[in-house]
Amino acid sequence: MADLKLGKLPDRVPVKISFTAMPDLNSALQNYAELYRETYGEEESVATLIPYMLQGFLDADRGFKAWREKSASSLAHDTASSGTNVRQRRQLPNREASSPSDGKE
Repeated sequence: MADLKLGKLPDRVPVKISFTAMPDLNSALQNYAELYRETYGEEESVATLIPYMLQGFLDADRGFKAWREKSASSLAHDTASSGTNVRQRRQLPNREASSPSDGKE
């Protein structure tokens, strides 16, 4: 097998996740969507905004980031002798590539 610098691309198929929100959370999400529209002049549905909000939350959570990096390095240590690319095996997204930011902050 060739030793390529670029590992196998991660799974890029979106996964649909459904959840039930309490009325106060639903109201807050609707308010956020309204503020988004007022701020950027573009209307986006709550369903469109939620994945970006969650990604922003996860990106800002230092404890989660530290744990995830530790898990990835632990897996790298465990699989180093097998020659398996860690990102390929666990399909960890590249932080830069997975950020939903479109430059509007």
